[in-house]
Amino acid sequence: MELDSRLKNILDKSETDLRDIYKEIDEQCLKNSIKVLNAFKKNNVSEAHFNMTTGYGYNDIGRDTIEEIYSNIFGGEDALVRNQFISGSHAITVSLFGLLRPNDIMLCISGTPYDTLHEVIGIKDNNSSLKSFGVIYNEIDLVNDDFDYKKIEKYLKKETPKIVYIQRSKGYSTRKSITIEKIEKVIQIIKKINKELTIVIDNCYCEFVEDKSPLEVGADIIIGSLIKNLGAGMASNGAYVVGKKELIHLIAERLTVPGEGKDVGPSLGANKEFLKGLYFAPSVVAASIKTAVLTSYILENLGYNVEPKYNEKRADIVQNIVFNDRDKLINYCKSIQSYSAIDSNAVVEPSEMPGYDDEIIMASGSFTQGSSIEISCDGPLRTPFIAYQQGSLTFEYGKIAIINSINELLIKK
Repeated sequence: MELDSRLKNILDKSETDLRDIYKEIDEQCLKNSIKVLNAFKKNNVSEAHFNMTTGYGYNDIGRDTIEEIYSNIFGGEDALVRNQFISGSHAITVSLFGLLRPNDIMLCISGTPYDTLHEVIGIKDNNSSLKSFGVIYNEIDLVNDDFDYKKIEKYLKKETPKIVYIQRSKGYSTRKSITIEKIEKVIQIIKKINKELTIVIDNCYCEFVEDKSPLEVGADIIIGSLIKNLGAGMASNGAYVVGKKELIHLIAERLTVPGEGKDVGPSLGANKEFLKGLYFAPSVVAASIKTAVLTSYILENLGYNVEPKYNEKRADIVQNIVFNDRDKLINYCKSIQSYSAIDSNAVVEPSEMPGYDDEIIMASGSFTQGSSIEISCDGPLRTPFIAYQQGSLTFEYGKIAIINSINELLIKK
């Protein structure tokens, strides 16, 4: 396809303007690759760890080694890395039900959580929610994309929640994602008031974007999906929970059976996928960030409102594009789908999806269904009609998809 002249000029200029940013991303990738390789070497990973178990899954050395590797990389005492988790939302749900009891308070300090947790918590009525089991939920909104430190302090001096919950990535909101620097600051304030509180972090989309994990700055539990950053397009499903040993024990007993916990759960052939995905994750995350930076740079130069800006510090791999136009959002997602490797001939349309109140448009021409780390773009059909773009297994494939999609946007305009 012949490129629009405006786009061609911006692309030519980007080679110079983005050089230093790409270099920083490559340096971060190297740091994370060293972390991963050191963890593999420390745990003496061998071909034997690729073997699978079935049935109860007793003595699965591959599964147990993977969980030790996750603990090493992210600074936890223990981990639960399982293909029995269907998604990141499932892992969060299991964790919350594992840690909370009737009359306990869950306080979310990053505003309203992601749509798929509304029925889990009881924000939206459901007879299987935490609320239906007597768990009390409160939330404190962010202020100017940062924690409301004064309100949090005031709340914690009056109430004693069992869990303080933070969602780092923006979800389907207009706020910024939350950096490790802000996480560290708020944890210090919380622990100064009450060091017994359990701090749980939804770390989806954020792994390997910054130097540290939330556990390294005082969090107790982090949770994420393996069809996002850490699966690197290799893992077919699954999620992880890493953190304090006694908390992982409770969560494992909720996932499996009280009294059996981590000792059961067959790997069913997932060990090699999990290990290979983690091994490739630093470079795939780097490719995703570069794709997001280039998207932001081009569209900002074309006058679109984007978040983050191309030269802003990033906390995750998600790139927001504010279209303020239903058709533009739909058409952009359709173009991303058409330049994907799988189902490129599919025409995506808005539709209802489980866990969401609005219709969703979702482009994910991926090897694994719903895999966000492969080039994908989605958004709810509500104002201001924001596209949430993430992923790309390589920068080259991401560049091809976004350049052609933006070009089509300009032609249709």
